[in-house]
Amino acid sequence: MLAIWKREVQNYFLTPIGYVFMGIFLLVSGVLFFLNNIMSYSASVSTVFGNMNWPLMLGIPILTMRLLSEEKRTKSDQLLLTSPRSIWDIVLGKFLAACTVLLATMVIALLHVLIVSVYSMEVHVGLIISNFLGTFLLGCCYVAVGVLMSTVTESQVSATVLALGANVMLWILETVAPQLALPSAISFLSTVFSWLSLYTKYYQFSAGVLSIANVVYYLSFCGIFLFLAVRVIDKRRWSEG
Repeated sequence: MLAIWKREVQNYFLTPIGYVFMGIFLLVSGVLFFLNNIMSYSASVSTVFGNMNWPLMLGIPILTMRLLSEEKRTKSDQLLLTSPRSIWDIVLGKFLAACTVLLATMVIALLHVLIVSVYSMEVHVGLIISNFLGTFLLGCCYVAVGVLMSTVTESQVSATVLALGANVMLWILETVAPQLALPSAISFLSTVFSWLSLYTKYYQFSAGVLSIANVVYYLSFCGIFLFLAVRVIDKRRWSEG
């Protein structure tokens, strides 16, 4: 797994993908920081990190689009599937590599927090840590979704569109699902929609509430989507003999 992680991290910076993602993320979050903090004279740390949510949703599909789809297209995935490494090692290695690039990008974006802290006496370390952790875990969930979408197609463009569509759908469920009046026969869907609510948990991080239950939720969300990615790959391996 470590070898795959190292190779994937290197590939991000030997190809334009890593730089494109970092550029889009920093540009969009920087513009939002200027509009929502600088122009509004706001020293809110939660607003600073909230500015990162849209770049995460829109940018991470670019970060994950080639993780498995490119290898499927070039048939190089056969080398991985026939290697002594387990499928879990492959998927986890690629997932952690994308999360590493995400983490590095967010660390750079902490410059916005530094700017706010210089001009405000109300910035607390605990609030920064809570917001940073919540935003990073939310990004990891988007990465897990992107990894799954990368397994179902050999086209990088299709993988990007599918991941972006899934991210937008999760956001729609957040805003629309509570207003749905479902028949009793399918009322269980309300529970499913509630479980898929990424932002409800994020708002608690944003408020400075560091809950172990919410951390476990995000990790479980990632684990389920990575499990589905493993099952897709495993099914293809057996179907192809």
